[in-house]
Formats: sequence, C-alpha cells, structure tokens
Amino acid sequence: MLTIGCHLSTSKGFEAMGRTALSIGADTFAFFTRNPRGGTVRELDPDDVAALRGILDEHAFGPLVAHAPYTYNPCSAKERAREFVLEAMAEDLERMEALPGNLYNFHPGAHVGQGPDAGIEMIVDVLTRVMFEGQRTTVLLETMAGKGTEVGRSFEELAAIIDGVARTAPALADNLGVCLDTCHVSDAGYDLIGDLDGVLAEFDRVVGLSRLRAVHVNDSKNPCGARKDRHARIGEGYLGSAELGGGEEVFARIVSHPALRDLPFILETPNELPGYAREIELLRSLQTGA
Repeated sequence: MLTIGCHLSTSKGFEAMGRTALSIGADTFAFFTRNPRGGTVRELDPDDVAALRGILDEHAFGPLVAHAPYTYNPCSAKERAREFVLEAMAEDLERMEALPGNLYNFHPGAHVGQGPDAGIEMIVDVLTRVMFEGQRTTVLLETMAGKGTEVGRSFEELAAIIDGVARTAPALADNLGVCLDTCHVSDAGYDLIGDLDGVLAEFDRVVGLSRLRAVHVNDSKNPCGARKDRHARIGEGYLGSAELGGGEEVFARIVSHPALRDLPFILETPNELPGYAREIELLRSLQTGA
C-alpha cells in the first residue's frame, strides 16, 4: 500500500499530529521543524514525542519527512543569514534525534547572483558543519523548480552538492539523499508526463536512485519548464488534468513506478484536511503492480 500523508501543524504537539494523520488515512506526514517563516521553536515535550512514537509503531507508519523552514538560505550572500542557518539546522538535526530514523528535507537555497558554483560550495560547507557522525536522520535535498537563482534546479546541481559533502566529509555522505517534488521537477523542465522512465533513468545516471528517499507529490499550475513553482491540487494542474495535457494516468505512473512506489509520498497541495483525505484515497487507488 502506498505510504502517503501531507503537511500537518505542530501547534497541538506531536501526538496530535499522529492522530490527525490517522483521521485522514495517512501513514506518514510532514511537519515544519519550526515556524516556516521564522526561527521560533517550541521546547520538546518527551512525553508528547513518546506518544507519537507509540502511534507510529502501532500503526506501521513509514518514515516522517520533517521540513526545514523556507527562511533557510545556506548560500545567502549575507553572512548573518548563513550563520542563522548553521545555528538553526544544527539544532533541528539534534532535535530530530528524538524521532530517530526519519527524514529532514530542506530547500538548498538561492545563490542570489553569486553563481551556482559558489552557492553549491556554501551549501556543502553548511551541511558538513551541521551534520554529525552517528546521526539517525537522513538529510534530503529537495529538487527545485528553478525560479530566480535557486540551486537544485537540475539533477547535476544536486549531485554536485552530494559529491562535495562526500569529498569533504565522507562519513556524512550516507546520511544525505534527495526528495523529488513532482511540481518542481516538471517546472524545472523534466518531462514527467511523457517520459517518467527517462527522467528517473537520468536521475539514476546523475545522482543515483539509491539517494532518492521521498516524494513531494504535487500537481503544477504551470506547464513543463515554466520555472515558477506553483502547486495545484491533484488533477487540477498540468500534470493531472487531461484538459491541460496530463491526466490521472500521470499520477498512476508516478505512484506505481518501481523506483518510487515504496517511498514516502507527501502532499503539499493547496488543501485542507478533507481535501488531503480525498487525495490520499485517490492516489492509493491509482497505485498498481506488486
């Protein structure tokens, strides 16, 4: 069965997230490690975390996909912004040890005119300073749509970051992977509609499928190559709408593909909980194959 969920609010605590996930038929979920537009973070309650761990074990949840705030930019031109990322990401990864064996996803950042090579170098520097030997969390680079000066718009840029960490701190490289966002990858110019097999073969050639650890499953309000990053509900965008050139079969192929089907899928569509419950049911119904 497809392992799938959506972003949930931490406002009522960790146990509440687990119970909300169950209420919508989810067996994984995502949550922001702190305020997604700022730096504030609440103190962990060990009893609350333990209650969530009990729910995860009892109901055979897949890996959770924690998400770093959007404000993080490891390759900012401003030194203080990079210092903030170092402090906050290090704290995030320490806190993730309370939920061992899960995933921590982040946007690689924007080089803001410094050039992608300089941006990649700074991202590598941050990762090698915030990750630590023995950590039980896998850090995921998210595939990006390519708007502005985003780093991570191509598989080659993601591979360069991973290779940089592997060269600088080989012991950390095993804890580094990729989260593939279907909206972002399409917006970046990869043809998920007409050539999913080819896209994944290219990912395997450049990065390696063993690095692919999670999927953000989103439709897109823009055609392939638009580089705009605007998510749509499943079936209402260019990937899932037959009127726009896609169709349900596009998502059926995505959730059924041998390279993807066993990964945790996270919905980031513009929805409330009832909408997520419907999308979870739909995408599960579309998965085929043993």
